[in-house]
Amino acid sequence: MMQKFFNIKTLVSTSIFAVITVAMVSCGGGGSTSGADSTGSASSDDNTLIGAGSSFDNPLFSKQFSEYNKANGLKVNYQSVGSGAGISQLTAKTVDFGASDAPMNGKQDSAISAPAIHIPITAGAVVLSYNLPEVKDTLKLTPEVLADIFLGKITKWNDGKIAAENKGVKLPATSIVIAHRSDGSGTSNIFTTYLSKVSEEWSTRVGKGSSVNWPAGLGGKGNEGVAGLIKNTPGTIGYIELAYAVQNQMPYAKLKNKSGNFITPSIASVTAAANIQIPADSKVSLTNTDAADGYPISGFSWVIIYKEQKYNSRSAERATKLVKLISWMIHDGQQFSSALTYAPLSPAAVSAGDAILKSATYDGKPILQ
Repeated sequence: MMQKFFNIKTLVSTSIFAVITVAMVSCGGGGSTSGADSTGSASSDDNTLIGAGSSFDNPLFSKQFSEYNKANGLKVNYQSVGSGAGISQLTAKTVDFGASDAPMNGKQDSAISAPAIHIPITAGAVVLSYNLPEVKDTLKLTPEVLADIFLGKITKWNDGKIAAENKGVKLPATSIVIAHRSDGSGTSNIFTTYLSKVSEEWSTRVGKGSSVNWPAGLGGKGNEGVAGLIKNTPGTIGYIELAYAVQNQMPYAKLKNKSGNFITPSIASVTAAANIQIPADSKVSLTNTDAADGYPISGFSWVIIYKEQKYNSRSAERATKLVKLISWMIHDGQQFSSALTYAPLSPAAVSAGDAILKSATYDGKPILQ
């Protein structure tokens, strides 16, 4: 049952947290407030954990937290506010965990008061969705064409460069409208990291990051907001997580990868891209994969917590519940990935996550034995 998208003005000016079938806040309800108590800690109720961050993860998290609540009675209030906001809230210690599609950068590391650890939680695809009702074929895009579109150099859908890769497709003379994220976003980081790898002009003019100065386009908040812009505006192209496109029945392009193959974003093509060696800290990029059958704009997403969990009067019980929840997410919780078009974590990623989680301590002692 699909909820209605708001109009463009509403999408651009307000936070949209209920665009798709999956609700923003998982099991047990709860609003979009920070959940902080008077001491600045996430919550005084040890049976309710608070998380914030990635909208990329939100469809999967909503399902995982609902199922965990049924089995264990623990409530998780997750706020789909974007990776950058999630890291900011973790830094301020108003949430128990942040979620991000990009590892913390040097500036974020220097702002946080104590070491944080990154646990890989899922892998997914950032897809190029478009609104061209008259085009029934799946469009094919090359890295060069994609970069030129987002640089504002290709402005019409029937441009010769697009037509060259889509022979036999009747492309309209419609103007291209670009939709991008307006908030600090790990999805943006994955997308701009990819563009920086495949386009020298993009790398020098715009660069990569969770927030960049976009050469053109309209901004939407969260994957939800960008999906809404695309769905409501004919001629629009934008980047969103695969689950949002699938659940809202939105078309998305095949993309030419480094091996020269046009790849459809899917669980299989993300899994192929993620079949790499995982470093000890788990911070690795999957974009522009060497895998012949890999989708080139794939990425891991991480849950981020403080390595030392004794802070802000947090109890040992709360810390233990948090670490056990994350352990369940990377093990039993992966069974819900495929149905929501996320790629289940590889054995290597799970092994790395286990090792990282075992480094979490409470008063200097390991939480997981």
